Amino acid sequence: MWHRGMRSLGKARSALHAGPRASRRRRSPRLEGPGTRGGDRSDEGGGRGTTSPKGFPKLKNDTFLRAARGEETEHTPVWCMRQAGRYLPEFRETRAAQDFFDTCRSPKLCCELTLQPLRRFPLDAAIIFSDILVVPQALGMEVVMVPGKGPTFPEPLKEVEDLLKLRQKVDVTAELGYVFQAITLTRHSLEGKVPLIGFSGAPWTLMSYMIEGGGSTTMAKAKSWLYRHPEASHRLLRLLTDVVTDYLVGQVAAGAQALQLFESHAGHLGPEQFQEFALPYIRDIARDVKSKLKAEALSLVPMIVFAKDAHYALRDLAQAGYEVVGLDWTIQPQEARAQVGKGVTLQGNLDPCALYAPKEKIGELVKKMLENFGTQRYIANLGHGLYPDMNPEHVGAFVEAVHAHSRQINKHG
Repeated sequence: MWHRGMRSLGKARSALHAGPRASRRRRSPRLEGPGTRGGDRSDEGGGRGTTSPKGFPKLKNDTFLRAARGEETEHTPVWCMRQAGRYLPEFRETRAAQDFFDTCRSPKLCCELTLQPLRRFPLDAAIIFSDILVVPQALGMEVVMVPGKGPTFPEPLKEVEDLLKLRQKVDVTAELGYVFQAITLTRHSLEGKVPLIGFSGAPWTLMSYMIEGGGSTTMAKAKSWLYRHPEASHRLLRLLTDVVTDYLVGQVAAGAQALQLFESHAGHLGPEQFQEFALPYIRDIARDVKSKLKAEALSLVPMIVFAKDAHYALRDLAQAGYEVVGLDWTIQPQEARAQVGKGVTLQGNLDPCALYAPKEKIGELVKKMLENFGTQRYIANLGHGLYPDMNPEHVGAFVEAVHAHSRQINKHG
């Protein structure tokens, strides 16, 4: 069923921009930690200013943000994709008997799920609990989570004419305001412990879900559009780009201190199709987000692009306007650094399955990874998300090994 009447879930955008704009001085944008206006760094830990516009607590650990900006850090920061997930018993308990997307639409539950891993592990960043498929929902598509199957679109896009069913103009605050509310609540609830990351799926990845109707091993239906309907594909990708841009800007306005763009299905495209149907929109999002942040007198926050399996595009991604390029586990650190150069920070890339190893082995793998990447201009992470059957103690061993070994390397470096 299209157009699910989600407008009641959001609040007016003005609620996220308290106070008259005219009273705020505009300054040239700079990469800063918090989602503050006019360059106010009061909650970033820099000691300047007194109170942020939203009264956010002062940031106590800015290691992740400094690494993203290429600044020197005492230890290598670490966080995990899907760190708020089913591998935690408290996550499963919180989510019990609750529809997945109903959970996503509850700011209180999203806040709780985001905070759970921070209570267990000394992570250097939190990432808001949500899902990339809230964007197709904002466009009017129905998405349901089917047990044992995953996200499913009862009425996927089949013909070019189906594009007319999508909302052509999306008020992201009306449709996705619950995400912004969750970010603001979580930013306060973190009490400045670590920065909060916002995110979105990238246009090609979202398009592939919308056409496939769910997950796929080949993405044959979505890729057929690229070959049979290139103009319609570009129309859809442009629409998604515009919505994602506004969505990410709204997340910063709500309190996100960094942003990650997930191009999770990049590996289904070859170099030529990636160059035509993915990379231009990835570039446009970085450019347009930063332009709109500047126009709205919001701080520029570090942006991360994670294009899984897109080894062939690392050089281009490094020049796409993002401060950080995320890596999956199938590329050597030295090769990745050679391709991207020294102008961006790298993030990744331990094989998630390495966390099934004994704790001692995890420590050895982390040490090797840090030696290969180096401890600076680097954010440790997995090469993809945590799996539901992983032992939380092994996640803790990974986090602690990153901190211990990076400090040791820095000490003797």
